[in-house]
Order: sequence, then structure tokens, then C-alpha cells
Amino acid sequence: MPVTSLTRDAEALTLTVVADFGVSRQRLWDAYVDARQIEKFWGPPTYPSTFTRHDAFVGGRSHYYMTGPEGEQHGGYWAWEVVEEPSRFVVTDGFADLEGNPAEEMTAMRAEFDFEETDAGSRLTVTSTFASAEQLEQVVAMGMEEGVRESMSQIDAVLADLASFALGAGTQTQILSDTQVRITRIIRGSVADVWRAHHDPDLMKRWLLGPDGWTMPVCIVAENVGDTYTQQWASEDGEQSFGFTGTLLESASPHREVTTEQMIGTEGPQTRNELTLTPAQGGTLLSLVVTYPDAATRDMILGTGMADGMETSYARLEREVLGSS
Repeated sequence: MPVTSLTRDAEALTLTVVADFGVSRQRLWDAYVDARQIEKFWGPPTYPSTFTRHDAFVGGRSHYYMTGPEGEQHGGYWAWEVVEEPSRFVVTDGFADLEGNPAEEMTAMRAEFDFEETDAGSRLTVTSTFASAEQLEQVVAMGMEEGVRESMSQIDAVLADLASFALGAGTQTQILSDTQVRITRIIRGSVADVWRAHHDPDLMKRWLLGPDGWTMPVCIVAENVGDTYTQQWASEDGEQSFGFTGTLLESASPHREVTTEQMIGTEGPQTRNELTLTPAQGGTLLSLVVTYPDAATRDMILGTGMADGMETSYARLEREVLGSS
């Protein structure tokens, strides 16, 4: 078990956890900023978590929910205040509904995560500061101390699983719920370069093509929130064509954007796409959370081989735009 100490200070209104790990500080940091990894240990084994949003940048947010043994779900959120990769981040940590909206009846706390290098690997110190003695006692009574120990006991297994999260694993698809899917890939390139490759029409026409044999004659980028984008593809033989259009809903360059998407010439279905770019060992972790209107639509679109086409495009992005072999 990695927990070295757990100290409650009633005067300072803090709860401090120290845990030691036999991996590098960077590896430990990556486990916390990658939604695929943190949801494997953020919460006791009997209350596994699902992260539907995880923004490791100042001003970003994380939304998650824990599912209990009887199927009951409890939501939480982080509001990211400080990010100093790979040594420190600070978040406001609070309870929320399943959409990530803060629970007004529950006061949030401040959580500071400090990552240090040690002779044996790395050390994580998490200091939670509460608004009052009553709040501290309330969360302790809810079993927070034991929950922390149980949660951290799962981290070693995640850290040991390099193959699932390392550069070279390719495009991965994870079903989050009946309506949501998360698509992830580590791309060889900086966050700034990957962002530019998603927003420069000339670059997009070089890599965003899916399987070989297609061109992208139309690429209109939405530059400001509220703008419409249009992307159209045509087969090289000129016999087939299709396209998508949508609206830019949110933008926090170069880390996150949210758009709608709908196939041109159809009545639906429309999806909501949330793109997040996070620095990671070996490049940039690209995460795309897609929200569908229902499970049937989700399965229909996944069944088209969408992930395979995306992998072909991302490999082309690395090879032809970012210059990776």
C-alpha cells in the first residue's frame, strides 16, 4: 500500500496524505492528468469512478461520478486553479450532480497535489484544506480517510500497466455510458502543434482524411465561439462524397474545445464533441468525448469503423504533418 502517512490537523483544518511510489514523478503525474488512468483509482474499489471531463490546465474543470454497489451514483467536480507540470496542481474539489454542477448544500475544499522525486521513485503529498471544522468532521464521518487509503491502494496496478497508456498504443475507444464514448490517443507532438494541426485548414487537408483514397476539398474552420465549421470529403475517383458541419460552442486554446457535429444533408443525429489536449510523456494526450442522443446511435456510429479511420488519420498526422516516423 503506497500511503505512508495520513494526518488530520483540526487547527489548520487540513487532511494531509503522503504516499510513495516506485515510479518516476512524470509517470505518477501522467496517471493523475489522464482521465483513462485516474478513474481506475479515484474512489474506493466498491465505488469506481467515471470521468466525463478532465482538464489539466488553469481554468479547466473535471467532472466525474462514482457508482456504488447498488448502482447509485454520486457526482463530483474539480476546478483547476494551478498547474505546474510535473510538480504541482491545485484544484477546488467538491460534490456535484451528474452533469458536474456543484452541489450548493455541500461546501467545496481546496486540494493541493505535490509531486516529488525520491531516491526510490516519487512521492505524492495531497493536502486538503476545509472551510470549517464542521466540514472537516463531516467528510471524516463519511469515511474519507479510509476511502483515501483504499483508493490509493489501487494506484500501483495502474502505474505498472504501461502498455495500455503508453505512446504507440494507438487510438482507443471506451464506452462511458449509454450516450458517451471517449476516444484517446497519444500523438507525437506538442500540445501547440497538435492544436494547430486541428485548426489550420491547409494542414487539416493533409491529414484528416481517414482511409487512403480520399481528399478534403472543403475545410472551413470556426474561429470564434458561435461560428460554423464545414468539412467535406471526396473519393479520389470522384464517385463518393460526404461532409459534416457544426457550431463551435466553447474554446480554450490550445487545450480544449467543444463543438456540435451533424452530417450534411441529413436531419440527424447531432453529436456533441469535447476535444481536450494534455501534455503527456512522449507527446500529447488527445481525448475526444462524444455525446450521442442514445445508445442505438452510439452503436451504429461506432459500428462504421470510425475508430479505425481516426487511427489512420492520426498516424498520417504524425507522419506527414508533425514529422514523426
